Amino acid sequence: MAKEKYIAINENVDGYSFANLGLFTGFATGVYNAVYSLVILGIFTGIFGDEKLASSVVGVYVAMYSVFCMMVGLFSKELLRWFSKARLLACAFLLTAVCYSMMSFSVKPATFFALDYVSGIGSTIVLILIPLFMADFSKNIGMAKLNARYHLWVNIGCLVAPLFALNIAEWFGNYRIPFLASAMIYAGGLLFFHRFGIVQQEKEIKKVSPRRTIKALWINTLAFFRCPGMPRAYCVNFGYYALYAMRILYVPIIVIEQGFSASVLGWVLTLGILPYIIFDLFIGNWVKRLGSKLLMSIGLLSFSVLALCATVVHGWGLLAIFVLWQISGAFMEPVHDLLFFDNTRKSEQDRFYGVFRTTSYLPNVIAPMLGALCIAITGSTSSVWYVSVVVGVFTLFVLLSKKR
Repeated sequence: MAKEKYIAINENVDGYSFANLGLFTGFATGVYNAVYSLVILGIFTGIFGDEKLASSVVGVYVAMYSVFCMMVGLFSKELLRWFSKARLLACAFLLTAVCYSMMSFSVKPATFFALDYVSGIGSTIVLILIPLFMADFSKNIGMAKLNARYHLWVNIGCLVAPLFALNIAEWFGNYRIPFLASAMIYAGGLLFFHRFGIVQQEKEIKKVSPRRTIKALWINTLAFFRCPGMPRAYCVNFGYYALYAMRILYVPIIVIEQGFSASVLGWVLTLGILPYIIFDLFIGNWVKRLGSKLLMSIGLLSFSVLALCATVVHGWGLLAIFVLWQISGAFMEPVHDLLFFDNTRKSEQDRFYGVFRTTSYLPNVIAPMLGALCIAITGSTSSVWYVSVVVGVFTLFVLLSKKR
């Protein structure tokens, strides 16, 4: 893919400027994730009249949703051939904001699900394009430092998001209200991005047959996995996002099932963000001294051990585990995707990143389905943490292997 031209951009804009967008995506995503699974659970409980069945169906729904977002990620290469990154990012911010605002109202389940899918297009494109912009303007900064800055801002946004979301949900007596706040934050991100003053050369939109487009996507996917180091990078990133998916989806459900209030859930999610913020201040130097592999290994091993404990611990001890394993996540967060950036040329990153980014959605297909199967077999929601144990151990094995 030919390198995109930047006709104009404000002189003070660099890689850190795009990393700072993490404050908006982190805050908005934190607000959204704090109530998302509870909203979906409520919808399916109303449909089936059985909360246990509904909690299992939540995993199936999230899996189907993630298949869709994964396809959007694969198709992003074609979008980048048709439109400039600047235009795509602005439209993605706007689309997500509009859909989230509409999801905050008491719409019918079918309407909510339709808006959820459309918003998935926007949020997927946003999360794909920000790292690509960071890579374009990394210069002598390096992606490790930019990743650390980006995740620092993401986690600062996430720090106050759960308490904010769950308190306003409790105040209004409606778990959908925080979606409106998330929409406003995305709109703020759009305004912040507009200040960069980016002008790019527009691309000619050529008519392409669907068959050729699908063939091009397939060829690009095969080329990605044939590239040395990419299968390993894909598996490691898959493992990280699988653990993240299980945590985001099932922690709110299990905390509420244990009899705790929404306010307690807010504190659990908020306290869990503190390790990320603290670690992000030092992780850039730690990567240079210790290496990304060691940090990733520590995170995977400790997370697996704590997930095993979570299958048998209940009450306040379980809440402590939910907070403690965020330390494991803090080790992994800034380094989980460095295998991709360290093993690809900049000219290949736009081409391959859409395929690589499916690692953030494919786990949302497989992990929740396995979680739903565990719940169906055992009748206990806590059994989903066995999936986390298996994923963590397998990912650690791949990371430490010397193969591709």
